[in-house]
Amino acid sequence: MRVKDEQQRLIPALERGLMILMELNRHHREMSFAEIVKRVGFPQSTTYRTVQTLEHMGFLRHHPVTGLYSLGVNVLRLGFEYVASLDVVQVGQPVIEALCEVTGCSSHIAIRDGRDAVYVARVGATNATVRRVSVGTRLPLHRTGLGRMLLAELSYEEFETLYPSGELLDNKPGTPANRDALWELVQEDRRRGYVIADSYFHFGISSIVYPLYNQDGAMEGVVSIMVPVHEIPEDAHGQLQERVAEAAANISSMLGHG
Repeated sequence: MRVKDEQQRLIPALERGLMILMELNRHHREMSFAEIVKRVGFPQSTTYRTVQTLEHMGFLRHHPVTGLYSLGVNVLRLGFEYVASLDVVQVGQPVIEALCEVTGCSSHIAIRDGRDAVYVARVGATNATVRRVSVGTRLPLHRTGLGRMLLAELSYEEFETLYPSGELLDNKPGTPANRDALWELVQEDRRRGYVIADSYFHFGISSIVYPLYNQDGAMEGVVSIMVPVHEIPEDAHGQLQERVAEAAANISSMLGHG
């Protein structure tokens, strides 16, 4: 009875519109109207009115030549406004700008969303040869050093819920073979308090990652730099690590930690 009552309080038209947006977001590509109808399973006339409304409001874009639909600028605007509203971004942006300047390395702040690490702030080094990531980029936690650090806040029960299967999807050479191997790595990272990942996601690129904590002592996110090993001498890595640790401490302090 409770489920039925909750369903009665839903707004069908809004639900249909959000489902269409989520379907386009899930597949990260343009779709024809026919494919949208097939994927969401609504009647064609209903889907047409919903698509027209979303397009009118700027949440969908209709390509004038191909006729395909993609997410519109207002979806991006909502996402960027949300990112900008995060305290960790507001206080962290000037810190990672200074971190990038002093280290010469691209600097980032990321948060965890499910099994993904999401970049919420970044500063690219002027002469960076590393493939740049943009704000909003999502990467699997188990494939990145900053993802491993983000996992370090979880209890085993929370970790097991996040990864119910023993196998890890989208596994690549150099990343953990399965869930148990990932858990062992994460525990080492937790004890160490930071992550230095050599060629973990990009060959020839190291990352130095430190956690960010809020006033409650909970992990708010991570700060990291990308270090091209062929450009920066190995004997400089200790100094780089100190700079990232200082940046993390500064951001955490401004978030009320300590």
